[in-house]
Amino acid sequence: MFVAPSDPTNKVKNLKLSQLCELCHSRKAIIKRPKNLQKICKLCFFHVFETEIHNTIVDNKLFYRGEKVAVGASGGKDSTVLACILKLLNERYDYGIELVLLSIDEGIVGYRDHSLATVKRNQQQYNLPLEIFSYQELYNWTMDEIVEVAGIRNSCTYCGVFRRQALDRGAAKLGIKHVVTGHNADDMAETVLMNILRGDVARLEKSTAIMTTSKGSPIKRSKPFKYSYQKEIVLYAHYKKLDYFSTECSYAPEAFRGTARELMKNLEAIRPSCIIDIIYSGEGLVLKPKKPKRQTVVTKNSSKKMKEGNNTTSAKKTEFVDGNRCEKCGYLSSNKICKACMLLEGLENSRAKISIENDTSADGAAKTLRTLENLTF
Repeated sequence: MFVAPSDPTNKVKNLKLSQLCELCHSRKAIIKRPKNLQKICKLCFFHVFETEIHNTIVDNKLFYRGEKVAVGASGGKDSTVLACILKLLNERYDYGIELVLLSIDEGIVGYRDHSLATVKRNQQQYNLPLEIFSYQELYNWTMDEIVEVAGIRNSCTYCGVFRRQALDRGAAKLGIKHVVTGHNADDMAETVLMNILRGDVARLEKSTAIMTTSKGSPIKRSKPFKYSYQKEIVLYAHYKKLDYFSTECSYAPEAFRGTARELMKNLEAIRPSCIIDIIYSGEGLVLKPKKPKRQTVVTKNSSKKMKEGNNTTSAKKTEFVDGNRCEKCGYLSSNKICKACMLLEGLENSRAKISIENDTSADGAAKTLRTLENLTF
């Protein structure tokens, strides 16, 4: 239908070349990628973001056909985008994997109960099975109870140890040997910085591994978001209008990771590629091989003393390496007693023997914080 040039509805806005997408050159650029400051449109951003994750999965051979994979779902932006992306890529590229949502309920009233409600909505949106395991049923403790005993400063230490073990135990109960988590490039770079700041040289070599396994354990873990910036994950969730829980854990600000995060954000403001650069630097770090221990010369007299009595076993110290089992719970451990059992033993010794009636402390710090935020004067 012909429209007269004088018609006011026939106004075509000519976009400047600098406003066009740098990839397709046909649509207006609305996103500036944090990774490389590239100006692209929404559709090109979706394609680039999904393709990069697909290439990461293929290059590192994370999955094999027929594998059953558990997605660590917390209801946050990372795990929600991870579940959405894996379901999309599995259907698009025919990975042939079976996805299951696996959630851990730490027992933080006012925080985890709301995030689990988001996970249940995601289950219906993505049509994936969901399994939830709690600290209460696994350890007979909740995080709110742990904070009451151990204090808020040590909360992330306890939660980190228990959560890693809970994911493995949950996957083992479901017969799953592969757990994927939403750790992104920011998390990986923060871990490298934390290990450097703490002088934890032993963990530097494994801190950037995209897949981790342990001897004696059939369960492996992988991180498909290893090279994905946190800001891009948020942009993807925003423009895709995904349903996720955005509130931070009330105990998280006391963690040492916050110090490394603040340092890295300051570096990122000056050099956006510093996150990837830190990860590449961590990948290049290789530990110097340990020197072999000097062998002690055993004389005849000393050998006779070792044979006498029943102390022959105490003369030889048992070396515990990766792949041993905890004597208490049977979980994978490099020592006689695993870290979780050691922490639980300390908590049990500090647990109050007599309960207080009408005690309101079980409400948790997270619930109290939400109540204070809603107060008006």
